[in-house]
Amino acid sequence: QVQLVESGGGSVQAGGSLRLSCAASGYYYKYYMAWFRQAPGKEREGVAAIYTAGGGTYYADSVKGRFTISQDNAKNTLYLQMNSLKSEDTATYYCAADPRFSAWLLVQKGQADFAYWGQGTQVTVSS
Repeated sequence: QVQLVESGGGSVQAGGSLRLSCAASGYYYKYYMAWFRQAPGKEREGVAAIYTAGGGTYYADSVKGRFTISQDNAKNTLYLQMNSLKSEDTATYYCAADPRFSAWLLVQKGQADFAYWGQGTQVTVSS
């Protein structure tokens, strides 16, 4: 069982930055971890993902060059550094974890099939 708790959301003006954190507990070595987001009336979207045992990463085209996913294994924490924020980045952001390679493949196809989820943290970007 993996427990995930996100933090770091808030309100920021367009062009600003935020760093989201996801504190993980339980066994999650060799898991795929990801950040998803969901805006009102829209489907949940995979933003970025990382393989905890190898560091391979994935980014959605909409955030490439602006967002960076990283992990601190000593702190059991996943991060999402978000720079050059736009109003369209406004959403609830969720941290997710799954041991299956299929989850890694699906997030790259825009599908949110992860086993473990955090409660979400709100990010609001004003223009």
